[in-house]
Amino acid sequence: MPFEIIGETRNVETIASGRGIRIYSRLVRRFGKGKWRKMKGFATIRLANGRVVDAELHWYEAHGIGKRGVKIKRYGLKP
Repeated sequence: MPFEIIGETRNVETIASGRGIRIYSRLVRRFGKGKWRKMKGFATIRLANGRVVDAELHWYEAHGIGKRGVKIKRYGLKP
């Protein structure tokens, strides 16, 4: 990961779940079966260059497997 999440993730919401996720079969093949959900939330992050910013993050998670594929969608904003 080229960034580090500092503190907790805020305003977490589900974007898609189960077969509604485009890469559902890839997630099951790589990480195993579970109740997969695509999530969205806001957090304060530290970028690779040391800058600290607020960002919108997207990730996939399943119970018992945890967060996978955390991506920065937008940064430099306040929710």
